[in-house]
Amino acid sequence: MIEPKDLGKEQLLGFITDAAKNWLAHDGLWFQEVEKRFGMAAAIELDGNAWKTFTQIEAKRIMKRLGIEPDRGIPALIQALKFRLYAFINVQEIVEASDRHCIFRMNDCRVQSARKRKQLPDFPCKPVGILEYTYFAKTIDPRIKTRCIACPPDPHPEDYYCCWEFTIKK
Repeated sequence: MIEPKDLGKEQLLGFITDAAKNWLAHDGLWFQEVEKRFGMAAAIELDGNAWKTFTQIEAKRIMKRLGIEPDRGIPALIQALKFRLYAFINVQEIVEASDRHCIFRMNDCRVQSARKRKQLPDFPCKPVGILEYTYFAKTIDPRIKTRCIACPPDPHPEDYYCCWEFTIKK
């Protein structure tokens, strides 16, 4: 019988990817059930409430695992973004970075790409994204301000789905 401690690096990385896909599948299935029962507006509201809490838990766990001290600014946020569950299954990048500012883009999002393949419009995730990214960043460092540059249903270029700016004022 194989135990998790017996797995090699590649197997463990594959397991992390599978776990992230399973997490996202559950999130999507939960959302669809709420939408069927209560409608899209209620589903987005409840999803936003859940993400507001989840993203803070995720940030705290990442900080603990990586030894990221609180209030370490934009560099700590950039590091933490690389270890979100999304980072294992989506294509994301930092396109600008300094000690006080960064721009983060989600270039390929599994949710949006699946909808595109099915010839469905983008999922309007902006209200949830604002809560998600704001609270993730504030958990890393409460001084960080989050601004949405683009997120569906906003128009966006073909090379990314959403784009976020994080800043700390002097």
